[in-house]
Amino acid sequence: MEGGAHGFDGSAFRECFSLSWRNPYVLRLAFSAGIGGLLFGYDTGVISGALLYIRDDFRSVDKNTWLQEMIVSMAVAGAIIGAAVGGWANDRFGRRTSILVADLLFFAGAVVMASATGPVQLVVGRVFVGLGVGMASMTAPLYISEASPARIRGALVSTNGFLITGGQFLSYLINLAFTKAPGTWRWMLGVAGLPAVFQFVLMIFLPESPRWLYRKGRVEEAEAILRKIYTADEEVEREMQELKESVEAEAREQGSTEKVSLAALVKTKTVRRGLVAGVGLQVFQQLVGINTVMYYSPSIAQLAGFASNQTALALSLITSGLNALGSIVSIYFIDRTGRRKLLVISLVGVIASLALLSAVFHETTSHSPAVGAAETSHFDGSLTCPDYRTSSSSAWDCTRCLKASSTECGFCASGAGSKLLPGACLLSNSTVRDTCHGEDRLWYTRGCPSRYGWLAMAGLALYIAFFSPGMGTVPWIVNLEIYPLRHRGVCGGVAATANWVSNLAVAQSFLSLTEAIGPAWTFLIFGCLSVAALAFVLVCVPETKGLPIEEVESMLERRELRLKFWAPRGHSCGELPDGAKKDGV
Repeated sequence: MEGGAHGFDGSAFRECFSLSWRNPYVLRLAFSAGIGGLLFGYDTGVISGALLYIRDDFRSVDKNTWLQEMIVSMAVAGAIIGAAVGGWANDRFGRRTSILVADLLFFAGAVVMASATGPVQLVVGRVFVGLGVGMASMTAPLYISEASPARIRGALVSTNGFLITGGQFLSYLINLAFTKAPGTWRWMLGVAGLPAVFQFVLMIFLPESPRWLYRKGRVEEAEAILRKIYTADEEVEREMQELKESVEAEAREQGSTEKVSLAALVKTKTVRRGLVAGVGLQVFQQLVGINTVMYYSPSIAQLAGFASNQTALALSLITSGLNALGSIVSIYFIDRTGRRKLLVISLVGVIASLALLSAVFHETTSHSPAVGAAETSHFDGSLTCPDYRTSSSSAWDCTRCLKASSTECGFCASGAGSKLLPGACLLSNSTVRDTCHGEDRLWYTRGCPSRYGWLAMAGLALYIAFFSPGMGTVPWIVNLEIYPLRHRGVCGGVAATANWVSNLAVAQSFLSLTEAIGPAWTFLIFGCLSVAALAFVLVCVPETKGLPIEEVESMLERRELRLKFWAPRGHSCGELPDGAKKDGV
């Protein structure tokens, strides 16, 4: 998913495990804070399966696409606010306190959602969870970074990204486990309260970040914690000296830049070009459609012709697993292949996958099973879809049945051994659904039977397999490397906010798009946006692999606005490639 990641090779992780084994206190700190990443992943992923059963329990949700999107996307809206508040709370009250507050929000949201008596309460619970997600997304990696030995800091921070994707995978497993339990979605959403309580208890007995303590003048407390993290006195002394220098430099920098606004920063050529590349990557990460898959993959499975909730959830488990695996694969390739090349390979695969999905859904909707008069009359006449009963045309198929305008209708597949044979077009309600199931038939309300359903799921799997190692992780890494150090905090915050806002826009529009223009055209739109993303990467994103920040700044300074690749690294900082302009974006 859209999680932060860092590019480290396997040796960093081997050293990480070795040091953690010798000093379990470090592992305890990292694991305790990392549960926030797990909760982040779980609460963003669990709604995809829970939504199937929420629609079954609340008819107002089932018949209102906008309300379904609201239940999903309000967590994202809450995360935008939570991230903004979290930045302030981290500095004011400390990292540990912020994690404890996030746990309380996670727990409150889980309780509110599990006890919901209607969609309004579900939306409120999702907002609480979103606030916790926003705070955890900032605070957990920050706490781990500041409470870890320097030489394994990167490896420990990157485990937070694994825990996010691992939490999403766990949410799909939990969803599948509770499909037969009474209350289904209540258990799915309520389980998130348990790790929140577990982390809360663990964090109560853990210290504050030594860096935050030092910044607040509590030097002796900071040193005492560092002596537990480092085993050698010289390491403690070196870290204390680095803390002193860092805090002093930060104070000087704050004094020199506190009146500099974002508008003023944008007038600086290197910052402006860095923001174009960094913010653009974060926006395109969402606009290529990743969170339609993560938030709605069971619903997409049903659109592809898998009527059963359990089957849709089981198939979605594959996409979640590939997403988690992709975050590991990216660690191997990011420093071998390079950021830009990995982005290009990723986007080419994403474009091909979306083209396949668009073609499959076009075939599914345009060649759905016919509605048979004999099959429909097999059921009580009062159950027949009114639009079908009054229609003078006999050319009805499943797709037309599901789009009936006067009332909600569903398709009861043939009971003659093949779901692709003509079926019945009936009213859509729980009584009719149970009647259809009672004859060992499949009941469809969100998609039609298709022989190409498995091909659609293969397209989704291919999409995730290409997206996760490249577009899933590289935008975050580039945003760590492309900004001048003195403006990295402000620019990184702008890019992260752009990511969340784009996430919200996609989450709040996907189901409405599929209802208005169909899934084939919806995926085609994402495919066109992916082509635009590829062009953007080729034109606007530099290769930052292995470059010091000074050289990155020089590349941004020299950059010309033309449809060409970045100048070779052989050019000196002051030298322009042939034909390059001195002015640019």
